[in-house]
Amino acid sequence: MRILEIKVMRGPNYWSVRRPKLIQMKLDLEEMETRPTNQIQGFRERLEQLLPSLYEHRCSEGVPGGFFSRVDEGTWMGHVIEHIALEIQTLAGMDCGFGRTRGTGEREGVYYVVFDYMEEDAGVYAAKAAFRIAEALINDQPYDLEEDIQRMREIREDTRLGPSTGCIVEEAAKRGIPYIRLNKQSLVQLGYGVHQKRIRATIASTTSNIAVDIACDKEETKSLLEAAEIPVPRGTVIRTEEGLKEAIDKYGYPLVIKPIDGNHGKGNTTNITTWEQAVTALEAAKQYSRSVIVERFITGVDFRCLVINYKFVCAALRTPAAVTGDGEHNIQWLIDETNKDPRRGYGHEKVLTQITTDQFTQKMLDDKGYTLETIPAKGEQVLLKPTANLSTGGTSTDVTDEVHPANIFMCERIARIIGLDICGIDIMACDLRTPVSENGGAILEVNAAPGFRMHIEPAEGLARNVAEPVVDMLFPRGSAGRIPIIAVTGTNGKTTTTRLTAHIAKSANKKTGYTTSDGVYIQNQLMMKGDCTGPISSAFVLKDPTVDFAVLECARGGLLKAGLAFQHCDVAIVTNVAADHMGLGGINTLDQMAKVKAVVPETVFPHGYAVLNADDDLVYAMREGLKCNIALFSMDENNPRIKRHCQKGGLAAVFENGYISIMKGTWKIRVMPVKDVPLTYEGKATHNIANCLPAVLATYLFRDITIEDIRSALSSFIPSSLQTPGRLNFFHFRQFTMLADFAHNPHGLRLLCDFVSKLEYPYRVGVISGTGDRRDEDIRELGEISAQYFDEIIIRCDKNLRGRTADEIIGLLKEGVDKVNPELPTRVIANENEALEYIYANPHPGALYTIMCDVVAGALDKIRELKEREENEPARELSSK
Repeated sequence: MRILEIKVMRGPNYWSVRRPKLIQMKLDLEEMETRPTNQIQGFRERLEQLLPSLYEHRCSEGVPGGFFSRVDEGTWMGHVIEHIALEIQTLAGMDCGFGRTRGTGEREGVYYVVFDYMEEDAGVYAAKAAFRIAEALINDQPYDLEEDIQRMREIREDTRLGPSTGCIVEEAAKRGIPYIRLNKQSLVQLGYGVHQKRIRATIASTTSNIAVDIACDKEETKSLLEAAEIPVPRGTVIRTEEGLKEAIDKYGYPLVIKPIDGNHGKGNTTNITTWEQAVTALEAAKQYSRSVIVERFITGVDFRCLVINYKFVCAALRTPAAVTGDGEHNIQWLIDETNKDPRRGYGHEKVLTQITTDQFTQKMLDDKGYTLETIPAKGEQVLLKPTANLSTGGTSTDVTDEVHPANIFMCERIARIIGLDICGIDIMACDLRTPVSENGGAILEVNAAPGFRMHIEPAEGLARNVAEPVVDMLFPRGSAGRIPIIAVTGTNGKTTTTRLTAHIAKSANKKTGYTTSDGVYIQNQLMMKGDCTGPISSAFVLKDPTVDFAVLECARGGLLKAGLAFQHCDVAIVTNVAADHMGLGGINTLDQMAKVKAVVPETVFPHGYAVLNADDDLVYAMREGLKCNIALFSMDENNPRIKRHCQKGGLAAVFENGYISIMKGTWKIRVMPVKDVPLTYEGKATHNIANCLPAVLATYLFRDITIEDIRSALSSFIPSSLQTPGRLNFFHFRQFTMLADFAHNPHGLRLLCDFVSKLEYPYRVGVISGTGDRRDEDIRELGEISAQYFDEIIIRCDKNLRGRTADEIIGLLKEGVDKVNPELPTRVIANENEALEYIYANPHPGALYTIMCDVVAGALDKIRELKEREENEPARELSSK
């Protein structure tokens, strides 16, 4: 067996629209294709011994033990690897349960093994680990499963959002607010385009930078609070042992020493009662900050109050990691027993974190004259950490309902004094039931980016949804942080439809971002060049803070490689489904291709619209099962599908009596005569009429885009190498004309040739090529179509041959040409630039040279170079050719 490739799906995809996070592993079983599980002696027993929890996998049987039944009956190793990958993720604290194993259609024994993941890197690791486990089980070799489980736990903790950021993202997602993770840490964008907000941990884009700076400077915080009559510990800032001695003389013991700009309790030492302890604490604090705070140690217990949007939200009692002696066992044994609590896990995977011993633990034990072997007295509490952080094994108890109104007022006032809209306030006091100003307590710190875990998962007491007020603050009720998205897919016409749709939106004063097969544009500015029809390009638009309307071209490649960049769109357009890219990515039939394209309309909101081509059987069939509204378009107003749809009150766009018209039930709105739409070349480019229909219909669906906006846009959308690069781009030379177009599959070439046949040129030359990763029959068909329409053919090759030789592609194209007209003049000039130079040097007077572009930008640049050369040359005599 061998793994051929692993792909990570991050959005709605071919396998599942509702489960966007999937690993797709392409697996070649090789000789194992002939050895199902029931033919591998002892395999079932070894599998069950290593992973007994697989018993819970119901598989297609639908009952516990169902998967093992399949193993007994005989199933293939791809199916087994799928279930192992799911289970080992679950054992590592990432509950996963969706999987599929299907043949690729390439050859026998090659499968796609698909399963869901929670953390991408852990999912990829699970794929490789499941493969290794299966091999070990087949070969009856020992395997250390725990090593894989622990590694996945570590990957999860390293890569996932922390509990604070994660709970805000989850709350936003519940409200339909989309999010994009902007880095591998905790920077997250909530919402799209102009409506986006950002969070980093629990600091929001609304949070004052000055306030964060103040909170990070403990002395400045203390000074402001003291000036406002907030109770704080008396203390000072020092740098040297001499300063330390002066502070001790002034304040006496017990003391606290901590770095001036530390966080998470790093470098803090509490309850210092001797000079030796003080010197050690000074050195510990100076590891984090040159300046160190020395202040009076306030006795009591540690409370954290949380204020969001300047309103008190909740409070928790924090207890450092500790064990309680039983008079029989040593401290290490007590730690181990405490860690057996099922609520304790690795990192943030559970409510509580396991207690580990470190230098802080050792120091605290040393201060008491203890070691890990010491047996504490029964009932004696032994503190193991100097601070009450949950990440070091501490616990929290919710005390929100016990907080005195005076303390609530004080906390809200502190947040205003510092200026923090999300604020954690550390209070040391005997309790919060009485005013801190009266019970001898004090404010120890004010925290920017306070951790939420102690509140959302307290060890005791009520859990508090502290993410809710954060999202309320960022997105007041009724705001989802979204911008309108029109997604465009299909085989041909996507780019022109996308560009025209975006142009209409811009004409309606939308700040439009759009993606196409030649680049990403933000308000008409080209930001990225190349094929930008995948999820990275879509995300680029959705992340842009200037965009308030998105039109996204979504091609087959991106859908199969990674899925969509968005979970939902407002309108989806499907232009058509034709034979292109067949045999790639496991897509071998038109029905499978239609399923790929159908992913886009399946993401439409229930209140949105799928705009479908009623002239295309496969596209029209996509309406079945959609949970959104349907709008249709057709080149024939008498199409029975259109008639039935409109009789039911449906919306449609049709080409009728020379007009682009919108049909609304029994009503008809004539938008514009096609002869007045430049894109249609006075109606000769029928495929562009077909491209206008969904663009008009999709934009009409938005109330703030008017018919006048649409008419204006149709009139001003002038086809050119700048407006529509690679789509019917004419270049008029003195003796001939070049027409550059991206037609790259039989369906597209036939439409192009139909247009060319309507043009009044005495001689037509086709400059054709074939794409190497297409099927033989597809490349031959390009030759056949060309031979039907052109008087002469020049065969060239794409820059990227995509797995074939130039001779193979040329041979297939010639076979197609010869099948139709073996006498047709045909010349081979493999290099595109050389072919264009040949045309320029040897023009046929009055001829139209139709050029199938590969790299559109490169071809257009070369043609422009030739045009400029001609303009700088004296007029040549007409060729006698």
